[in-house]
Amino acid sequence: MSVNLEPLADIIVAINEDNKSTTTSGIYLPEGSKEKSKIAKIVAVGKDVKSLKVGDKIVYKSYSTNEVKLDSTEYILIKEEDILAKVK
Repeated sequence: MSVNLEPLADIIVAINEDNKSTTTSGIYLPEGSKEKSKIAKIVAVGKDVKSLKVGDKIVYKSYSTNEVKLDSTEYILIKEEDILAKVK
């Protein structure tokens, strides 16, 4: 995937993981009722990011991000200090 964003310093560019549109019992969830995932996949990292790389999945603070939509893809810009964990 080619990303048209080049992050600076300690900024990470990521994409939210897709949420399920049905519950485990099969009930359909409308788009407005689904909670946004706080797990994302990293697609680009700034030059000062030390502990993460492209392809890692992360858990992040949802209130400290900036969202950008480019070419019909919604990206999240996150500072490295706002990443809570790396998903293994």
